[in-house]
Amino acid sequence: MAVTDADVPPPLLDIPKAKEKKYDRQLRLWGIGGQMALEETHVLLINSGSGVTGVEMLKNLVLPGVGQFTILDSAVVSEADLGVNFFLEDASLGKFRAAETVRLLMELNPGVQGHAITEPLETFITKDDGLTPYNLIVAAAPIDVTVLERIQTHSQTLHVPAFYFHSVGYLSSLSLLLPPAFPIVDTHPDSTATTDLRLLRPWPALSRFAVEKTAGLEDGTMSAPDRAHIPWACLLLHYLEQWKQQHDGKVPNTYKEKSEFRNLVRAGDPNEENFEEAYAAVLKTLNPPTAPSAVREIFAASETKQLDAASPAFWVIANAIAQFYAKHEQLPLPGAVPDMKAQSADYIMLQNIYKSKARDDCAEVVASVRELEKQTGRSPKQPVDEKEIENFCKGAAHIHLVRGRPFQIARAGQMIAFGDRAKAMAMELTMPESLIGLHIALLAWDEYVATHSTPASQSGGVGLKVPGSGADDFGIDTQRVTGIAHKIVDSLIKEAGTFVEDPEYSEVKDRVGKFCMEIVRAGGGELHNIASLTGGLLAQEVIKVITRQYIPVDNTCLFDGVASRTQVLRL
Repeated sequence: MAVTDADVPPPLLDIPKAKEKKYDRQLRLWGIGGQMALEETHVLLINSGSGVTGVEMLKNLVLPGVGQFTILDSAVVSEADLGVNFFLEDASLGKFRAAETVRLLMELNPGVQGHAITEPLETFITKDDGLTPYNLIVAAAPIDVTVLERIQTHSQTLHVPAFYFHSVGYLSSLSLLLPPAFPIVDTHPDSTATTDLRLLRPWPALSRFAVEKTAGLEDGTMSAPDRAHIPWACLLLHYLEQWKQQHDGKVPNTYKEKSEFRNLVRAGDPNEENFEEAYAAVLKTLNPPTAPSAVREIFAASETKQLDAASPAFWVIANAIAQFYAKHEQLPLPGAVPDMKAQSADYIMLQNIYKSKARDDCAEVVASVRELEKQTGRSPKQPVDEKEIENFCKGAAHIHLVRGRPFQIARAGQMIAFGDRAKAMAMELTMPESLIGLHIALLAWDEYVATHSTPASQSGGVGLKVPGSGADDFGIDTQRVTGIAHKIVDSLIKEAGTFVEDPEYSEVKDRVGKFCMEIVRAGGGELHNIASLTGGLLAQEVIKVITRQYIPVDNTCLFDGVASRTQVLRL
């Protein structure tokens, strides 16, 4: 079997050997560009409650080498902390929790800088430039609503990504606030989704190669070894020509036609592996080269169409590729060829044909980019990097755009609005397996905290009371939180302009009530196994955002540890 591009690890470029060895596995995941982005990041964790989940998240960022992290936490280590936080020790008792966790986290990776801020959050957040040094913010619940609003305003104004998470007993959630436009080029799609051979739209060089390699196939003059090593792409092109001759020049389009075409291919020689490969490849390769809807949405975006001298490179390249697509009715060719049974020389020649076409397509896009730079007055000293254009062309079919949405913030005495997502979320309510009920329960938990917070002017610091934290609070607090959650349910149904009848309505309220009872039962405490899992989920999403690779959560992820279920909701 021939060796494919997918089998060869990406180059590590020119990086120190010691670092290459230390971070080898992750460099294979996100490359040197992603690693550099990670090392240039300063993460702020605003910790609260038991403070376990946030520290577990930082552990998963320190190990791969995040540049800097800061923990903002004024709490002092208690006996309870020692029971759940692995990054504290007996000698930490009575000391600031932030300082102690920073000290022990830094032992994991001496190349990372850690900082502790023990100033009370309510005074720190009032500083005009308090959040400025950080390019990613993570806030733990419970948190004062005015602080969360300030974080959101800072994030939206300066386009700084922010996370807000809960970890209460067996239940957890994380919400992500991204800039209004957050494009991702390196989405790392599954290798099976990236095969793009353009067999329905072959260009002359590919057609000539297929004719050459299948000459003598039908008249029996081809030798058995040659017959057994025809690349399956050439076989499909050969039989496509036969099909078109019998069907007025049309290619197989429907599933029925493709099934008939597969039988035609298999009948060529059912005993040879390459014919079997061609048979198996029919359904996934004989598709028109139409851009996916997500890509067409990017082409239609105002940022793509309305360029100026300050437009980021992504939008300039997107405009150029949109022009290419409008002209050719297909995206630039990626150029990769999957593995197939063939003689090495033939396989290399086929690879070169695809790579040459990919280079030609990319060159056309580069020319369009340069013309756009002139038209928009972009500085000639800062041209769009050609490597960036090439990378975009290779992954053009899989680029993705996330439109950041604000946090849903529960305020005392104010009902939560779902806006344009109301109808979709009301429908989620009626789905027994949906975790929308958990989200509503956590909103009710937040509203309870907002309602029962003690103002700083009265207590010398904001006192956050979580439901179920008192010895005798479980029954009363369960009723209160459940009552708030049921009001949110009714408000959502009303906002969606729909109606849920019994027994379905009672079942919805019952499911939400069970989540409320579970979070009150936890009394604001964190279980280390759930905190560790949630910290891992958080770190994964943080790395996606930092490296701008893979597709991040859009925009809320919920985890039910009782039923071991996870769901992502766009709220």
